Amino acid sequence: SRTALTFLPRALSAAFRPARVASNHHRVPLRAKTIASSASASSPSNPNPNHEGVTSIAMELKSANKAHGGEVRKYTHASSSTGTDMTFSVYVPPAAALSPVPVIYYLSGLTCTDDNATQKGGAFKACADAGVMMVFPDTSPRGAGVAGEDDAYDLGTGAGFYVDATSAPWSANYKMYSYVTKELPALIEANLPAARGLKSITGHSMGGHGALTIAFKNPTEYAAVSAFAPIVNPSAVPWGKKAFETYLGSAEAGKDHDACELLKKRGAAFPEFADVLVDQGLDDQFLTEQLKPENLEAVAKEVGQKVSVRRHAGFDHSYFFISSFMEDHVKFHAKALASKAQAMADAVDVTADPALLAEFAKTAGKDIECNAAVAWGPKQPLTNEVVIVAPPKAGEVRVKVISNALCHTDIYTLDGHDPEGLFPCILGHEAGAIVESVGPGVTSVKPGDHVIPCYTPQCNAPACIFCASPKTNLCPTIRSTQGAGVMPDGTSRFTAKKDGTVINHFMGCSTFSEYSVIAEISAAKINPRMPLNKACLFGCGVSTGLGAVWNTCKVEAGASVAVFGLGAVGLAVVQAAKMAGAGRIIGVDLNEDKFAIASRLGCTDVVCPNDHEGIPIQSVIVGMTKWGVDYSFDCTGNVEVMRSALECAHRGWGESCVIGVAASGKEIATRPFQLVTGRVWKGTAFGGWKSRSAVPKLVERSLAGELPVDHYVTHAIDAKGGDVAGATNEAIHALHGGDCLRAVVTYHK
Repeated sequence: SRTALTFLPRALSAAFRPARVASNHHRVPLRAKTIASSASASSPSNPNPNHEGVTSIAMELKSANKAHGGEVRKYTHASSSTGTDMTFSVYVPPAAALSPVPVIYYLSGLTCTDDNATQKGGAFKACADAGVMMVFPDTSPRGAGVAGEDDAYDLGTGAGFYVDATSAPWSANYKMYSYVTKELPALIEANLPAARGLKSITGHSMGGHGALTIAFKNPTEYAAVSAFAPIVNPSAVPWGKKAFETYLGSAEAGKDHDACELLKKRGAAFPEFADVLVDQGLDDQFLTEQLKPENLEAVAKEVGQKVSVRRHAGFDHSYFFISSFMEDHVKFHAKALASKAQAMADAVDVTADPALLAEFAKTAGKDIECNAAVAWGPKQPLTNEVVIVAPPKAGEVRVKVISNALCHTDIYTLDGHDPEGLFPCILGHEAGAIVESVGPGVTSVKPGDHVIPCYTPQCNAPACIFCASPKTNLCPTIRSTQGAGVMPDGTSRFTAKKDGTVINHFMGCSTFSEYSVIAEISAAKINPRMPLNKACLFGCGVSTGLGAVWNTCKVEAGASVAVFGLGAVGLAVVQAAKMAGAGRIIGVDLNEDKFAIASRLGCTDVVCPNDHEGIPIQSVIVGMTKWGVDYSFDCTGNVEVMRSALECAHRGWGESCVIGVAASGKEIATRPFQLVTGRVWKGTAFGGWKSRSAVPKLVERSLAGELPVDHYVTHAIDAKGGDVAGATNEAIHALHGGDCLRAVVTYHK
């Protein structure tokens, strides 16, 4: 994900969500053409309800290019600040297709346009991983017609210095401070999936000066500030003096746009900025005369402001330098943005949504009629039905399902391969939901709580040796009734409205329904900051792949790994192995289109068995590694592939983990010699996670930016008009298409 960070709680959407974003019925990532301009997206009666100054401004898309799962876009628009057309570029990360994301503003240096950093800065992978947008403004108005604006590289065109000029003739157009601090952020938040109130700023050289001064003048507006080779004391160096004398009338007037002077005048540290990150190349040709980072260090020390200036031998002023440390800066900003998002969430009671709780109070204890996708038999399309969902009984929880991710296990059952598959039933087990009501005796969750239904329960009863044991997560408390398609008391909570047919539950979840009833011991309560269309991923496949590596096999740093099947589960294995420090990760799949994302997530090698016709794939891998891999994982459910995975494991100590679920009646086989010579064959269910304890922690790691998951969502679909079955059938079609990792269907906004 890209660690893809998640910043916004569902209940805070009214406060922080952008005014207009594209429909969620799309292929992820969002295509540029689906992002409406403020003019086209505004309603005639209320053209711009959230921002002043952009009511009549249309953004014209000039280009769009895919990059690291997201998209690089170039826009132009008429600027009210400069009186000219302005151009900016923006990287929209894949996370923006699921929820609004924070924004880092990157200000470029002298002579640059928005293209320089966009094309040479190397920020996109880091932004994709962190789930942050990056905006690249131009450095000045262009074509303003001011006399002399094109005469020198360090004044006029390409050299706006991020100030509002007060001296004629520059004052009519050179208003880059207002443009960067007011007009552009308003435009971004009104037209792109940008989280309101969550922005930070960085820049290079003149742009580093701009970033520092803008942040110091507006500390509550920015979560963090950093800079590459900044002009830290412009009123005392030639570049700055020339600009300030021309734009503002004197170098003295420029002190209000001088980082050192602003910090000196303040006389104290900024509580908003725990640190200011500055990188500086020691071979920079402008270091001594123009940049002078030692001046900033001296003032910062005097007032107690932490400023971390990192000096790098051998680096000059170029984008070779910038791109070498860009990832560090993105991570620095992402961490600060996550902290600010948490602080914003803490300032709002995210569990007390009066309208939602009032809605739930009206239905508590009563039957609920809702839409559900019902499977009437194997290999039959799901049909949309109005079902009656009974109130929860003792130890049960009724939930409003917000979003559901389609898992291969759902298709496996729908196709008739599951020996426990019962029909009619409501499938679905990978969802994000909100508690609507609880039955007698329920204490761990309450109405309004956000939960992930978990097919592997965790009762935590003192007498449960499985919950007490660190060796397993397979709590059997409700296993027999769950497998029989009913709740713990032996009955169903679903009936079809049209004829009263009792409908079976599925895996204790049944989330292909707008409402469902689950056992309390299956409800993992999570942080409401996590958007439920992303939280659902932790209900099955992604958690399973992560846990297979971290819990079941405990892959260690430097180990070699082979992953068979590069769907969502297999990619989660790759991601976890990379995070565990595996030295070599070999991805195996018949679909070579999956190799790009597999390599991005950590695969060092990718292998297509079709390229080695006549040679068993296990022999290919043993040949690549001499003795085989330390750990192998089957994520296909194919018993022949399970054998291949075992037989490519290292002689003497190799471990092979079965994750994929095989069809009914299938058996695994290998020669006993494979085990006698030290290989271990094992399996995992839900990755060994104890659901109610572990899932909330995984969500927290994702919120903290450690565990990106956005890249798994390749398709996002709305259940328009309550057509849960139609949307889910569309998701099934996408899953069969070969380019889908997870299709997330959203029932409620």
